[in-house]
Amino acid sequence: MFVTAGGVDIDEMGYAMSRLEIESELFDGGNTVHEAGSSTRPGKPFPKVDDEISQLTNLRSGPNDRLHQLVPGKQQLPVSPVRMLAGRESNYSGKGKFSSADRCHMLSRYLPVNGPWLVDQTTSRAYVSQFSADGSLFVAGFQGSNIRIYNVDRGWKVQKNILAKSLRWTVTDTSLSPDQRYLVYTSMSPVVHIVNVGSSTTESFANVTEIHEGLDFSSNDRRYSFGIFSVKFSTDGRELVAGSSDDSIYVYDLEANKLSLRIMAHTVGSLALYSRCDKLLADVNTVTFADESGNLIYSGSDDNLCKVWDRRCFVAKDKPAGVLVGHLEGITFLDSRGDGRYFISNGKDQTIKLWDIRKMSSDTSCNLGYRNFEWDYRWMDYPPQARDLKHPSDGSVATYKGHSVLRTLIRCYFSPEYSTGQKYIYTGSHDSRVYIYDVVTGAQVAVLKHHTSPVRDCSWHPHYPVLVSSSWDGDVVKWEFPGNGEAPVLANERRVRRQYYD
Repeated sequence: MFVTAGGVDIDEMGYAMSRLEIESELFDGGNTVHEAGSSTRPGKPFPKVDDEISQLTNLRSGPNDRLHQLVPGKQQLPVSPVRMLAGRESNYSGKGKFSSADRCHMLSRYLPVNGPWLVDQTTSRAYVSQFSADGSLFVAGFQGSNIRIYNVDRGWKVQKNILAKSLRWTVTDTSLSPDQRYLVYTSMSPVVHIVNVGSSTTESFANVTEIHEGLDFSSNDRRYSFGIFSVKFSTDGRELVAGSSDDSIYVYDLEANKLSLRIMAHTVGSLALYSRCDKLLADVNTVTFADESGNLIYSGSDDNLCKVWDRRCFVAKDKPAGVLVGHLEGITFLDSRGDGRYFISNGKDQTIKLWDIRKMSSDTSCNLGYRNFEWDYRWMDYPPQARDLKHPSDGSVATYKGHSVLRTLIRCYFSPEYSTGQKYIYTGSHDSRVYIYDVVTGAQVAVLKHHTSPVRDCSWHPHYPVLVSSSWDGDVVKWEFPGNGEAPVLANERRVRRQYYD
C-alpha cells in the first residue's frame, strides 16, 4: 500500500518520501518508502567521509548515549519519540530538557517532503528564493524585474513587491540585512541596489514610490561594465561582499558608503595552465563569508577553483590564503557550514563537493586541464564519458552525485543547524527536482518532484521542516512535514493556473 495524505495516494501525487524511518504512530505502513526517496547512489559506493566531519555531524544530531542504549553494549538508532520523551521526563541529562543534539535527532528525521503547496505562480523565471535568518520572511527574485518578500508568519502574504531598477538580464542575487530592515539586489550591472524592507509601502517601484539607492561597485579607473552574480551581507550588517563577471571579489563598506576592497581573485594567472581557456578572466560566480568574524571569504569561479581569502594577512596583492582543487568544471555556488572550516560547492561537473580548508594548497599548477571534448553547460548535456572522471589532485572530503547542474548557476546548501544539526545537503537541479543528501553517508534521502523546469534555488526553514523551491517554470512552492491539512497542488491544477497567467 502507499501512504496517503488528504485521501490521495502518494504515488498518484508524485510525492517524494524520505527514506528515513517514519514513525508508526503517525503513519500506517511503518517503513514505507517511495521510489523517489531511494537511498541508493548511482555508480560506485560512497567513500568513507572524513572521521572529523562525521563526528561533528553526529555530535550535533545524535541523541544522548543513555537514550539509545537498550542494554549494555547495544545501541539502537534512531531513538523513537516515545523513548526520547521518557528520557526527558526522567531527567536523563540532569537539566530537565532536551539538548540541542536531542532536538536535532528528533526533527531531522522528519524531512519536508510532503506537498507541494503553492506559494506563488508567475510567468517569469524564478532565480532566487531564500528564508530570512529567523524564518519570518521569504524572498523570491524573478527574471521579470520583480522581487517579492512574503511574510511567512502572516500566511505568506506579500509584504513587499519590489520592481527592480536598471535590471540587466535578471535578478542574479538578493541578500537581507541581519536586522531584516534592508534588502540588496544585483543584476548584470556593477551597481547594487538597496531597498528599505521595513517601510510601510507594499509596492516598491524604484525611485517612484521608494528610493532604491545605487551602490557603485566599479572603481574610478574602470572603463567597462561588468555584472554581479553573488552578494552577501556580513553578519554585523556593515559590509557587502560580491562576486563579479570580471574575475573579482568586491567588499563594500556600507557605513562609509564606498568600495573598500577589490581582489582580482580568479584571473589568467590561475587559468594559464587550463587547456581550454578561451578568455583572460574567469567569472566569480559565488562568494560568501566563512563565519561570523567576516575575516575569511570563500570564492568559486569558472576556473574550477575554490579559493580562501584571509583579510587579516594578505601576503601579496590578490594572493589567496589557499586554493582547493577537485572540480573538473566551473563552480556555481558555495555554502559555508559557518564554522570557518567546512563548506560545500556545486559544480558544473555535476557534483557537490565538501571541503575542509585545512587541506587547502598554495599551488594551482595541479589544476591542469585534460578535457578532450568540447562542452558548454549553457546549452549542452554533460558528456557521458565525463561522468566518471576524477581530478588527480582532488582534495575534497566528499563528493555527492545525482543532481544535474546545467543552464544556470544551481545552488546548494547545508540543512539548518537548529533543526537538523546540518546533517543534510540539499540542492536544486536542472532536471526540475530538489535533491537531499546525507552528509555522512552520501545517500539521496529524498528527491522532490513537482516543477517542470530547472530548480535554480531552494531554501529550508531555519526552525521547521518546511522547504521552499523555486523554478524557471515560475512556481514557488513549499514542502512540509507532515503537511498543513490543505490539498497539495495537483498537476492538472497547475496547468489550469498556467493558462490563466499566460
